[in-house]
Amino acid sequence: MSDHNVEDKLPFANLEKKWQAFWEEQKTFQAVDFSPKPKYFVLDMFPYPSGAGLHVGHPEGYTATDIVARYKWAQGFNVLHPMGFDAFGLPAEQYALKTGTHPAITTQNNVDNFRRQLKSFGFATDWDREVNTTDPGYYKWTQWIFLQLLNRDLAFQDFQPVNWCPELGTVLANEEVIDGKSERGGFPVFRRPMRQWVLKITEYADRLLEELKGLDWPEGTLAMQKNWIGRSEGANVVFQLAGGGGELKVYTTRPDTLFGATYMVLSPEHPLVGEITTDEHREAM
Repeated sequence: MSDHNVEDKLPFANLEKKWQAFWEEQKTFQAVDFSPKPKYFVLDMFPYPSGAGLHVGHPEGYTATDIVARYKWAQGFNVLHPMGFDAFGLPAEQYALKTGTHPAITTQNNVDNFRRQLKSFGFATDWDREVNTTDPGYYKWTQWIFLQLLNRDLAFQDFQPVNWCPELGTVLANEEVIDGKSERGGFPVFRRPMRQWVLKITEYADRLLEELKGLDWPEGTLAMQKNWIGRSEGANVVFQLAGGGGELKVYTTRPDTLFGATYMVLSPEHPLVGEITTDEHREAM
């Protein structure tokens, strides 16, 4: 049978449009509030509508979650599988500066096209629960959550070393810096202390680690979460500076290995750097 005959017998393009329209009109994949059925929540990482359209990696990941959602739906679960768009961030800002177009305009255009493309894949998505992080009705709750953290002393301002990119005019995450340059644009990035808001994640470190034990997740994912939480057990060891110039407190998880230490490195932001640097090397520092 030739490809032409297959297309004649099964007009895929028409069939796709027919059933996609049916699913949307009938709200086939809409989750039901207060349903007696067992619940199942499938949440994707929302795409960033910083470009004009999706790339090939988007449907790859969303196809996997769509399989899970449909499987659970077929098993009789009340499946909640929403979709959204996370448009705040550096790409949208830089595009606005480059084109001179307000980010609200470009973001909305991109979201509309992203939605059209996602619907064309026929995913089992509850579009009535679409989320857009740039919607004031959405981010007002982000602001509300921050205020709750602030009122409970879980948010505070502090000087922290950050990756500062003067060309982009913003702070970058470690993942956005490659060999000392920004991933976007290849601009120089410098470490510098800046005053910023900090959240006391460590207040919940023990609880977060304990609740990881009940998750059926891959070991690699669990390890990433543990590293992010950052809780460790160790000891503070005090070293006396040569010449009676004070002391240096060091935290280590392996104090038993310190007998083999031959030298120590201070981070550029450490307050002792300015005190113990000799005149000979001060200009370099």
